[in-house]
Amino acid sequence: MTLPNRRQMLATSASIALVANYARAESVPLLQFGKAQHCISIWLGGGMSQVDTFDPKRRGDPIRKVPGSYYASIDTAVPRVQVCEHLPRVAKLMDHVTAVRTVNHDVIDEHAAATNRMHTGRTVSGTVVYPSLGSVIAHQRGPAAENAPAYVLIGYPNVTRGPGFLGARSNYLYLTDTSQGPAGLSRPNDIGDDRQLRREAFLAGMRRSAGERLGSDRKIQDYEAVLELSQNLSGPDFNRVFKLDEEPGDLRNQYGGEFGQRCLLARRLVERGVRFIEVSHNLNFLNGTGWDIHNAGIQKQHELIRELDNAMSALIVDLQTKSLLDKTLIVITSEFGRPPQFDGGGGRGHQGKAFTCVLAGGGLKHCGAYGETDEISKEIVRDPVSVPNFFATIHWALGIDPSKNLYDGDRPVPITDNGQAIKSLFA
Repeated sequence: MTLPNRRQMLATSASIALVANYARAESVPLLQFGKAQHCISIWLGGGMSQVDTFDPKRRGDPIRKVPGSYYASIDTAVPRVQVCEHLPRVAKLMDHVTAVRTVNHDVIDEHAAATNRMHTGRTVSGTVVYPSLGSVIAHQRGPAAENAPAYVLIGYPNVTRGPGFLGARSNYLYLTDTSQGPAGLSRPNDIGDDRQLRREAFLAGMRRSAGERLGSDRKIQDYEAVLELSQNLSGPDFNRVFKLDEEPGDLRNQYGGEFGQRCLLARRLVERGVRFIEVSHNLNFLNGTGWDIHNAGIQKQHELIRELDNAMSALIVDLQTKSLLDKTLIVITSEFGRPPQFDGGGGRGHQGKAFTCVLAGGGLKHCGAYGETDEISKEIVRDPVSVPNFFATIHWALGIDPSKNLYDGDRPVPITDNGQAIKSLFA
């Protein structure tokens, strides 16, 4: 009998592995991509306390230093799922919502580093500037309509929100005030038609010269694409999206103050064809400290929670009324959560090992809450969700393969670090 040589053995092993993989794939139903077309990401900078919002536990006492929730909890539209008493409107809509209660990361509980992690999905690197979630989605899907930007930031610009190595074409258009559109798209009052024409002629000459000398340079190509888009967006057609006074007064009142108006503008941007919108809650906070509730900041935390309740509930109902809820994934994130213990001043510190992020709409199979923490929301008990897994869920909902590679020059960089979507939301 002739023994097989090494090449035959390797071929046979490969064939066996291929058959085994095929059989395994056949036995496990393929997870279908989600069908969401847009994403509205609401950023609660400072660190939303999960134990005081979407993962309520037993009542605590800051005076006696008993760990637990600061408020009472209430039932929701989903049996056995409760939320804080200051989320009564959202409670009625929790069948359209999933509070992912077991998000976690190992980043030092410091705002800047954790903010970067929750925008890029990665830790800060000394060699690579990673793109943000919004920039990756803009890069992969582009705008949903002609002459619309793919990515709009309603809040202050920051490198953690930016395109990183993807370049200017995947960057954001931003504004900080809903009473007016982005400043860069409007001609200053002191620039007349003649002066504008001279500026355009000068710019055209500069562009021709640069094209002749550096036309093959990717940065020049990106600049040209961004410039072309900005010129298209500067007309009255796109700028009309920022005229919130066209909305009915009672609807604007339902959304609430400036934060709510940002959420309303996000809905209008979705209608106009923007793929990804980040709404930052970085305003002059009602409680003076925002979601970073150390010491006495916790005493008026309920005012922030009520503001979120008004805006979020109005956004869900508004999108549903316009048949856009299944097409629009709403995401609520924060850099970390808060521990159930109270600090020396009666507030709370930082906690990244167990906190809540929220998903709503987007055509997902919502369950009110996913994952379980212990009796005081300090440790994860069941179904932990890493940041890569949470990001993978968002990408999957929008039809993007989270295992796909992007490229920093010649270097392949996976969209997520081996992130796996939460299957039960798509099954």
